[in-house]
Amino acid sequence: YTTLFRSNRTWKQNLIRHAKRMAIRCFKCVYLVMQKTVSVDDKTVIFIAFHGRGYTDNPKYIHQEMLRQARFDDYKMVWPVKKPKQTSIERAVVIRYNSLRYFYYMCKAKYWIVNCKLPKHIQKKDSQVYLQTWHGTPLKRLAHDIVEVENQTFYRSGMSRQQMTNTYDDDVAKYNYMIAPNPFSFEVFQSAFRINPERLIKTGYPRNDFLTNITLEEIDAIKKRFAIPKDKKVLLYAPTWRDNSYNTRGYTFELKANFHRWKEVLGDEYIVLFKPHYLIINKFEGDESLKDFVISVDANADINDLYVISDVLVTDYSSVFFDYANLNRPMYFYMFDLEEYADELRGFYFDIYETMPGDIIENEEDLLKKIKAGHYDYQKLEAFNQRFNGWQDGHATQRVLDIVFGKEA
Repeated sequence: YTTLFRSNRTWKQNLIRHAKRMAIRCFKCVYLVMQKTVSVDDKTVIFIAFHGRGYTDNPKYIHQEMLRQARFDDYKMVWPVKKPKQTSIERAVVIRYNSLRYFYYMCKAKYWIVNCKLPKHIQKKDSQVYLQTWHGTPLKRLAHDIVEVENQTFYRSGMSRQQMTNTYDDDVAKYNYMIAPNPFSFEVFQSAFRINPERLIKTGYPRNDFLTNITLEEIDAIKKRFAIPKDKKVLLYAPTWRDNSYNTRGYTFELKANFHRWKEVLGDEYIVLFKPHYLIINKFEGDESLKDFVISVDANADINDLYVISDVLVTDYSSVFFDYANLNRPMYFYMFDLEEYADELRGFYFDIYETMPGDIIENEEDLLKKIKAGHYDYQKLEAFNQRFNGWQDGHATQRVLDIVFGKEA
């Protein structure tokens, strides 16, 4: 009976997935007609973050700044998300990502504000303005900068290198503007994306204005929302995804953190916020014995809130450390698979031992000892910030708006 039930459930799930794919194909056909018949509205803006995963990242903070400025009061703001019934956004039309309304507004909106690569079938009219905010300073090599290995494929779809770079080239050709958050990214984006420098906006990330301008009162309010005990420090553990670890549903991640051991060593002083990357699809089951020590955070949550309430960051190859460095707090890099990751996957843009703003640690016990001892090199962090965060002054969002929409009179 159990086998039959599972078989029926799988059959139904496959049928639903097939129906959704067919609907999207139909919408794409309608979209081609819309492209020719729907006129562009100069005061409609569409925001897309991580292919509709939620209200987050640079598009969120650009939207919030627009809400504060009277000149945008009569603009229509549109947010396509995957779960519209569970999403409420102030002064925004919330629609379902990849729905018929989504394709309609992609034709209608004068301005596209996006932090991810759009698919090839999304075509932009000459009168539309595409701002690509991107979503991080790269540690791992991107697009054309990836060193080619014989017979190497990319992503779960198994693309060839040429196919992979073509997806970037097609999207980049549509950009009117792309944000380069620091001099390093300004150079890297030109080589990785083959974008001419005239289209790059040289400024910090809008999302990092939040980190620069945050107040102690606001931090306390966020801690209350997460029910953080007042007598505990907060350790944020935010690992990234691995290109070569996936199944038919998406990317997976094998947790190499023994939180029971973390609790033995750090439990008197810390609690842990565990935030996996949004691309990771496998779930991590809660453990009752760890409920007062580990708080598992939804992968699609806005990580900015977690940054400002944490005292220490533990990550690996994720670009989160570029942003977190703005807070001038300790960071440790737990790279348990460093040899494999560096040699077999995409490689890095710089010498991580020389440049990273914290110790690189491959052994879990060594990691816990360093955190417990509180040893951290703040001089190295200062040098890192001078190189990578010099443009973060709390006014990045305003500069972006002035360039894309024109300066306010």
